Amino acid sequence: MFDCDLHTHSRFFHFDPSTGAAYDPIGTRLALAIGKRRGLDGIAVTNHDYFRPETLVSPTCIPGIEISTTKGHLLVVGPDPPMQTERGSLSPNAAVDLAHEHGCAAIIAHPFRNSLLRESNAPFDAVEINGKHPEYRRRIEALAEDRGLPIVGGSDAHFPFEVGRVSTRLDIDRFTPMAVVDAIQAGNVEPVFRDGPILRGIGSIYTAIHYAKRRLKSK
Repeated sequence: MFDCDLHTHSRFFHFDPSTGAAYDPIGTRLALAIGKRRGLDGIAVTNHDYFRPETLVSPTCIPGIEISTTKGHLLVVGPDPPMQTERGSLSPNAAVDLAHEHGCAAIIAHPFRNSLLRESNAPFDAVEINGKHPEYRRRIEALAEDRGLPIVGGSDAHFPFEVGRVSTRLDIDRFTPMAVVDAIQAGNVEPVFRDGPILRGIGSIYTAIHYAKRRLKSK
């Protein structure tokens, strides 16, 4: 068994992926250090619409990308993710096909936050319980049961201290990108939840910010 946070970012904020970022390897090292302290065996680095091999600073990093489809975000993890995608250009089906062409698993990210991916008939491999919205757990369990999909966990960490709030236990013998893909697609996964005053505080702050942003957008 291995425990991996399948949804992390090496940048604090979203940037134009075409510019690159010297900070990316540093962000990954910080995330790995926090993850290790919280009992993780590794993390998937899933930056928005780009993948850079230099971000993988350790064998305990799983390659990935978070694709901004026309209906929401798709997590793609595996040995050879696409290097870059154009935000909002791919349909859910096209994004999933691209993931599978690259030997990766395709996961519905935060299905009830700014996303309509759950309404697509694309052949997803799993659905995510997101560390920023654990309150959606029951709804996600119902969605997964309805679609016949396994559930994975990811923190959606943009800051290192967020890593590991939710992670994924993988029933595998070796921690490799292909083994992670195989476990997800076979359903040999389960989400792991971590609690505590610090993590609860982080969650409360994020939730307040998120709903404040939604109110501002609605005005």
